Amino acid sequence: MKQIEKTLESLTMGRRSFLTGAAALGVGAGLSAPAIISSAAATEKSVIALRDQDLPFIATEETYTTEELIALNAINDQHVEYLRETGLAELGPGRIGAMDKAGINVQILSAHTPGVQNVPGQEGIDFAYRLNKMIADGPMATHPGRYQAYATLPLQNPEASADELERAVREDGFVGAMTNGFIGNKFLDHPDFEPILARAEALDVPIYLHPGFPPEDVFNIYYNTVRPGYDQLFQNYIFSGSGYGWHQEVLTQCLRLIITGVFDKFPKLQMIIGHMGEGLPFYYERIVGDMSESTEDSLNKPIGQYFSDNFWYTTSAFFQDELLHLLLRYISVDRVMFGTDYPFADMKQGTDWFRAVDLPREAKEKIAFRNAEKLFGIKV
Repeated sequence: MKQIEKTLESLTMGRRSFLTGAAALGVGAGLSAPAIISSAAATEKSVIALRDQDLPFIATEETYTTEELIALNAINDQHVEYLRETGLAELGPGRIGAMDKAGINVQILSAHTPGVQNVPGQEGIDFAYRLNKMIADGPMATHPGRYQAYATLPLQNPEASADELERAVREDGFVGAMTNGFIGNKFLDHPDFEPILARAEALDVPIYLHPGFPPEDVFNIYYNTVRPGYDQLFQNYIFSGSGYGWHQEVLTQCLRLIITGVFDKFPKLQMIIGHMGEGLPFYYERIVGDMSESTEDSLNKPIGQYFSDNFWYTTSAFFQDELLHLLLRYISVDRVMFGTDYPFADMKQGTDWFRAVDLPREAKEKIAFRNAEKLFGIKV
């Protein structure tokens, strides 16, 4: 995308710094309201902070990169510097130490967006294989039990992607695959990708629907804003990505998968979405209320049922009680899993937040690790 290729002059600050600053502002706002905190309230806060310290965690959306992947996907030199300084490529003692400090038993790794899904031909096939083998023979072997992984797929070639998914699952023990938004100008509901969906269903492994940046035409229509005096290119990049666009795009893809009949054709296929449901909890009643009648004759089940039968949801980077409770209003606790979105969000901040959440212990265990154990067939 030409506009994005020119952007990010300020990206060395990065999304991580932005999120850290936002978190700091949130803490500041919380402290500014009560000038005096009673000793009873302080004691209660301390008790909450110590709650469920023995809770194990499987973190289900945790990112890595390599120099080869950075060279492929970095937008400019500033972006290269940012990707290097985040700790994305560190898969040894540094990351393990951070996991231990946060109390995370297992991270499920995925390649940095958009992986290799835009690389065509044999180059893409070979690149995906190299990344998957690097993870399997490197951190997964060096730190047994601490890392699992989603396969990176050469999605420009659906048949090769299906074969690489099966190889990675059967030979290297991977727990599924991750995709990153648009594949060219198509979503996964396009018939071209049926080989991948069929293979994932047959292997009984999920596909994680991570967002990605839109095609240039979509970017120009929705996100290409002009405001003199501002770095609108950097602004538009975030607008189209983590600041807003990504979350709408994933929810759109979920709805397309449902209403095009993908889950009627592949009823056991399972998808995962992050970021506390990518806006689904907020829109759930409107979606079900407005779309039930129009899809009644075209789908095998009520539209809302697919969100319960074919999707799983993670908490990645959205460490907010009210959002979790809203998600649980519509989605069973048996379908929600913990995730941090590391290194773009802080692991310990995530586990500290979740330990203090007001939920029954049984529900917290399901979200923290038991649901992931069930879905992925692993143990903490």
